[in-house]
Amino acid sequence: MSASQAIAPNPTASGQQDAEPEHYRYHLLRAATARFQRNIPALSRDELAEAERQAQRSFALEEQVLNSTEALDVLIPDTQVQRAYQAVKQRYESQSELEADLKRNGLNSRALRQALRRELIFDAVMQRVGARHAPITDADERLFYELHRERFDTPETRSARHILITINDDYPENCRSAARARIDAISERLRAQASVQADAPAAALLNAFIDEARKGSECPTAMEGGQLGRLNRGQLYPALDAALFALAAGQLSGVLESELGFHLLLCEAIHPAKTLPFDSVRPRIHTALEQRRRKEQQRQWLASLKA
Repeated sequence: MSASQAIAPNPTASGQQDAEPEHYRYHLLRAATARFQRNIPALSRDELAEAERQAQRSFALEEQVLNSTEALDVLIPDTQVQRAYQAVKQRYESQSELEADLKRNGLNSRALRQALRRELIFDAVMQRVGARHAPITDADERLFYELHRERFDTPETRSARHILITINDDYPENCRSAARARIDAISERLRAQASVQADAPAAALLNAFIDEARKGSECPTAMEGGQLGRLNRGQLYPALDAALFALAAGQLSGVLESELGFHLLLCEAIHPAKTLPFDSVRPRIHTALEQRRRKEQQRQWLASLKA
């Protein structure tokens, strides 16, 4: 967690940025690029003022953390600083390009390395402080599950296939009347095929649908037999969505229309809604509780520094 990501206290009027101009300058550059995606000289007056306010807050916070007792014995190896420096350098085509960009923003490679070291110390201290949180018990995890069961509900989904005939008056075979005639003919063939195989109509319809999709559908899914995959409500055009979630498994829709053209839908399978069992989501719950307690521990510690 970097300084700008922590819960910062109000900026002080101590003029710290004047005491450490290069360190503050790094915070200003980071605020400018994060907020406006531009270097410092490219900011407007109002943008610069906003970036300065953010930089003052994050710099003041970093100063407080680095001057704390917890930071006294934190040692960052030079190799770790170099890895962080290389990560920045990789965004540029050359060392000279990096140095030119730093110079435009009132920095240089030495100042960047110092700023990165400070940032790494800050992160290490915050990690150490966050790790002091109270242990998470089985009761904590189960209580969270019971209080937030709706988070672990999975909605009903449907596996579906479709056939599309587009409407395009530039082509005679795709004018509205011709497209409708083509989709109607496909629908009749599918229903006829299913009625012939009275002992296994669903299987016959599925096989026929795949074949018709490959031969006549004008959707990219034609190569996969019209397969749309497993769908949640709201993923299709409204008319198609309503029709799909009204079908029974193995049932063919009537002819449907969207802004693309005419469709036939086949509901291949229905996957009912369910609530995930506690054991399957327990690791996720533990992680969520741990992150929450780390942040709370860090907030309390930062508040004590301010006090």
